[in-house]
This record gives sequence, C-alpha cells and structure tokens, in this order.
Amino acid sequence: CAAAKTRQHPRLLRHIPACYTGTTSFLLRLQAWPANGAFTLFVELRVEAASRAARLSAGGASPVSVAELAVAMAYTTQFRSAITGVPLSRCCKAFTAAPSPRGRSHTCNVRAQATTDGTDIPRRTMLSSAVALGAATMLPYTAPFAAKANKVLSSDWEEVELPVDKGVVLLDIGFTGSDPNHGFLLGTRQTLLETFDGGNTWQQREIEAARDEGFNYRFQSISFSGDEGWIVGKPAILLHTNDGGKSWERIPLSAKLPGAPLVITALPGEPGQAELTTDQGAIYVTNNKAYTWSAAVLETVDATLNRTVSSGISGASYYEGSFSNIARSPNGDYVAVSSRGNFFMTWTAGQEYWLPHNRPAARRLQNMGWTPANQLWLSTRGGEVLINSKSGIQEEDYKSSGLNSRGFGILDVGFLNADIAYACGGSGSLFKSVDGGKSWKRDKATDNVAGNLYAIKFFKGNGFILGNDGI
Repeated sequence: CAAAKTRQHPRLLRHIPACYTGTTSFLLRLQAWPANGAFTLFVELRVEAASRAARLSAGGASPVSVAELAVAMAYTTQFRSAITGVPLSRCCKAFTAAPSPRGRSHTCNVRAQATTDGTDIPRRTMLSSAVALGAATMLPYTAPFAAKANKVLSSDWEEVELPVDKGVVLLDIGFTGSDPNHGFLLGTRQTLLETFDGGNTWQQREIEAARDEGFNYRFQSISFSGDEGWIVGKPAILLHTNDGGKSWERIPLSAKLPGAPLVITALPGEPGQAELTTDQGAIYVTNNKAYTWSAAVLETVDATLNRTVSSGISGASYYEGSFSNIARSPNGDYVAVSSRGNFFMTWTAGQEYWLPHNRPAARRLQNMGWTPANQLWLSTRGGEVLINSKSGIQEEDYKSSGLNSRGFGILDVGFLNADIAYACGGSGSLFKSVDGGKSWKRDKATDNVAGNLYAIKFFKGNGFILGNDGI
C-alpha cells in the first residue's frame, strides 16, 4: 500500500489501482491501532475488467490514509462473525459496479475479515476523517505496481501465482494440523513459501538456520503433526519446528547417513516423533526430537540386492543406485521405485529388509503409491497406469486402467476420495477419474500450462499439483 502514492498526498493512500485483462484479485493486509484495541483487516479486492485499468479512488475532501482505508472497508463490509468472532456491521454500498465508457461493466467485490482484542470500536471514532468511498470507473490508467491474480483454468483448478523464479521445481507441500489454512510449499533453490489462506496466496520465507555458505538446499519433504513440523532436503539437512513454522531450528545429521534424506513423516502421538527415509532405503525413527535415531532396516537396498544375487528380480543383481520415488501409506508401509525404473521394492513395519518385486509392466516404472483402499497403483514411463486389485503389498494382481496419455509419462496420481482421482505428467498433462481409477478422461484445463506436472497432493478436499518452473 505504501507504494501506491499520489502527487497530491505522497504519504497517504489515495487509490488502489489494478490493470488486468479478465478477472483477477489480490490480497491486502492492513493494520491499524486505535486507542481502544488492535484491529487487523484482511481485504480481498476482486476486479473484473475488459483490457482497461480499473481504479478505486477515495472521494470527499479528506485524504485517505492506509489505516483510514482499512477502517472504511471494515465498516462498509459485512463481517463474517462465525469465523472472526466480530459482531456484524451494517453493509453499505461502498463499492458498486459502474459502466465503462465503452458500455462494458466491471464489478468490485470486497471480502473483509477483522479481529479486535478490545471492546467494539465506535464507528464515529474509526471514520473521523469522514471518508467517502465511491464507485470505480474505467480509466486509461497505468498502475504503478503490478498485482497478479490466480488464473482460473476450470471449475476444478486454478493456476496460483507464486513469488518464485521460473527455474524453481516445487517438490512438496504441507499444512499444519492445528490450522488447515496455514501451510508451507517447498522446492529447489532453497524455496520455502508460506500461506495463511489455504494456498490461495503465498509469501516467501527464509530460515536463518538453513543459511549455509556454499550450499543451495533442495527442500525435499515436509510433514506436520499438529504444530510440530519437519523438513528434509539435499544436501542432507533436517529442520524442526514446535510452533507451526513460526521458528525453525536445524538439527545436525550424521555424515555417515546412508543416502540423502528423501521423505520425512511426523508421527502422531507424543511430541518429537518422526520417521526419516533416505534414497538408499535407510529408515530411521526418533521419539525424542531427533536427539537419537533407531534403524528400522538392517541394511541399505543395494546391500540387500547384492547379497541376494539369485533373487530372480530383473535388473536387481549387483544393484548400485538409489530410489527415485518413495511413498508411505497411512499404515506405515513403504513402496519405492528404483532409480532406473526396472523394479520396485516394498517394506512394512517389522521387516528387517526391503522386499524386491519385478515390475508388472513391460515399460519401466515411473512412480508408485496407494489408493484410499490401500491398493498399490503404479505408473510407467510410457504413460500407463495400473492398479492392484488386491489390498496391501502381499498379493499382486495389477490391471491396466486404460489411460491414454498421448505418449507422455505419468508422473503422479492423487486421490481426492475413493472415486475421484487425478493423474499428471509431462507437458501439462492432466487426467481425471470418477470411478476410483478404473477409467480416465483427459482434463483440458492444463493444456496451456507450459511445464511438467510432478506431484498431486490433497488436504481435506483441497488439491494441489506441483511442477517445474514455479507451477
């Protein structure tokens, strides 16, 4: 707001400009401190315009400061008392639709939420400057700052604008257990973003403990149990929080750790519990905030395979390499795809070693995971998706789902519920199933998304697809 200045009142907010084509929105966070209580206001301004700029300006004789504008918006917008606990105010027509000079129309919708830690703030006190906010008109105006909005792709998906470089690959996303709207987004180049509105908007975060001269960490995995959270990355790094991500501390990892950390899982129950998995199949468990770790498997994957030369697993003899993907079920079972995709391995609690499996498809494997019914699914580098008709990892009966990927590899599959699922892949490929993965139909919403889609995550009905170039 401080950047939006005018010649007449360089220190006061006179207008909020926006210049877009189509529908867009941006979020303002304004704070004022009146004498009888702290007041915080979140305002989402939505503008629908036709290739011209729309301007919100303040009418009346008095200039409008940032605080006064926040107060005016608060008292001219109906509070959502069920969420904020603030009593309802009168709903005035502070913002109304006005036709443009060409006869087109635009609308300005304001959503405000406010909290106060004192008594009700008198309207007369808050509006002492006699602010009058008028309707906006379409003007040939160049905005002094750019505010990008999320691009609606379909009724199901929208592309979220992120404050990251195009070369960033997003790798994982997680939300705190205490607040489903508060979450973090991870990626390459030490990317860490934070949201407080369920993922609609994101802001950059930097962790002082992760600053290390000469290293640019690749944050790989994040997990929360309540307000306790963990982050792992490459080169080997482990971060921990007890307060929902307000502060993070770095916990040292042994230089002798077999492989690089790939997946971290915050375990429910007593605080300080987590499970760490590396790309060489090492699984470690802690129950004292990483002060000590206990090994869940006796040896790394390559040691297991090289010891069992006659295992009958194609491509497993004298194996040297790592896992490309590891997935953990809610029950604590693991499935992992070899880096070359020529076989996969499973592990369940109590086993001393990983168990190797031949791939059930002619093409090499790309990724594997679980359905809500605890059935394994797998995708191939040729774009095929197979689902095991048997539950768990003991029996195998994989059946093709008939997905036609047009030759693009399927990189991940995510289930919203037992029926609705999505599969994503190269060149913005996206497919939808409404019968639990038995059949698929191409979702054209992402046809114009210029990038590969790597991962699909669902959190209590909200879905996220992560990709390269900051998608």
